[in-house]
Amino acid sequence: MNRRTFIQSSALLGAGLYLSPMSVAASAGFPLVRVSGQKRNFQSKSVENAIGEFKRKVKDKELAWLFENCFPNTLDTTVTYTTKNGRPDTYVITGDIDAMWLRDSSAQVWPYLKFIKKDEPLRQLVAGVINRQTYSILRDPYANAFYDDNNKVGEWSKDLTDMKPGIHERKWEIDSLCYPIRLAHAYWSITGDTKPFDAEWQKAIKATLKTFKEQQRKDGPGPYKFQRETAWATDGVPMSGYGYPIKPVGLICSIFRPSDDATIYPFLIPSNFFAVTSLRQAATMMERVAGDKGTARELTALADEVEKALAEHAVVDHPRFGKVYAYEVNGFGSYNLMDDANVPSLLSLPYLGAVSATDPVYLNTRKMLLSEDNPFFFKGKAGEGIGGPHVGMDMIWPMSITMRGLTSTNEQEIKSCIAMLKATHGGTGFMHESFHKDDPKNFTRSWFAWANTLFGEFLWKTFEENPKLLA
Repeated sequence: MNRRTFIQSSALLGAGLYLSPMSVAASAGFPLVRVSGQKRNFQSKSVENAIGEFKRKVKDKELAWLFENCFPNTLDTTVTYTTKNGRPDTYVITGDIDAMWLRDSSAQVWPYLKFIKKDEPLRQLVAGVINRQTYSILRDPYANAFYDDNNKVGEWSKDLTDMKPGIHERKWEIDSLCYPIRLAHAYWSITGDTKPFDAEWQKAIKATLKTFKEQQRKDGPGPYKFQRETAWATDGVPMSGYGYPIKPVGLICSIFRPSDDATIYPFLIPSNFFAVTSLRQAATMMERVAGDKGTARELTALADEVEKALAEHAVVDHPRFGKVYAYEVNGFGSYNLMDDANVPSLLSLPYLGAVSATDPVYLNTRKMLLSEDNPFFFKGKAGEGIGGPHVGMDMIWPMSITMRGLTSTNEQEIKSCIAMLKATHGGTGFMHESFHKDDPKNFTRSWFAWANTLFGEFLWKTFEENPKLLA
């Protein structure tokens, strides 16, 4: 099974027992779809307390039901926590795919960070994710997804790239190395705990720096290339696996997008913005935790260089919206105007701390992205939102609606996003990878933990900051 497998609503839910929309509507209340307590992979008292508080105070029973199902879904169904050599170790699958993505695993546990200061087992679990990510990055900084079994040879082992056992997929994506830094920096800022940031973690940061510099391609294409025998055009990389040509301007190449689809122009703008933020976070930690001022200076210098290049190459003039951020560029003057639902996206930049929510160019870009001028913005009977090439036309990703709400400062827009997500779970009680713009029961991936937990994060943020919007 891979990310392109369509798991339709007629299947059993991987995250719990599936009940049809008809039985949901016919029942007096809402069905039990959350996996039973004795079958949950990990239980957190603080998360359960949050669920209890939300259910007591939010009068909309369907939202309370959705929060109880979605917010703990990562903990319930996807984490395996152990200790190795006396250190926490946490393997996190995406849901219906038994592999750990550096991006997804970081994002899946992110919403629980606010509880870890008062929840020691949960803190240990997150520390275990950081430790596992460190090990994975040192194994191959160009890989995006890994197995729990280091000897396992996966379905993509015949890819034309430097594939090793234990690696599920080797698609080079900038964000794969940014997300672990984001998680590590937040964990350290909240807890002050420096145990995960030992010599091995510091090696992983240096490997990240080296990889980013290689993919600036100042001295040629570098060591990474990728090709695959496939009928999916977005899974292959042209020009002998190096991608279309770029002009070295200081930006970092990302051969794949966060959707795991190949880029058209290798300078992926949202991921470069994310890299600037991550490099600065890594620099702070290398100086203050590791005492390595030399590496900190190198990280900061690269962040400054990428930021300068973004100022020169990321902004283009749109005939309707004015100055906007391009999605991809090549340094020669070519650019791609669109957005993809997966994160980092242009829409998500304030959520990632990469761009201010009040930045005029971002606001122009946001208007463009949420209009028909974005070729992957779809609007239908069931809702509206951003999709992408990964699952095809007219398929809206709930993640994009959630991200729209998380980055909005408009109460009506936030309320509208919540209402839309509530109306498009297809009667399952969970979020999905995508749903058809006219039919929420036509969806992909019934067990996609990141989408579930992110929706829970959105509801909890709204509950804490503006609970009246949940009425």
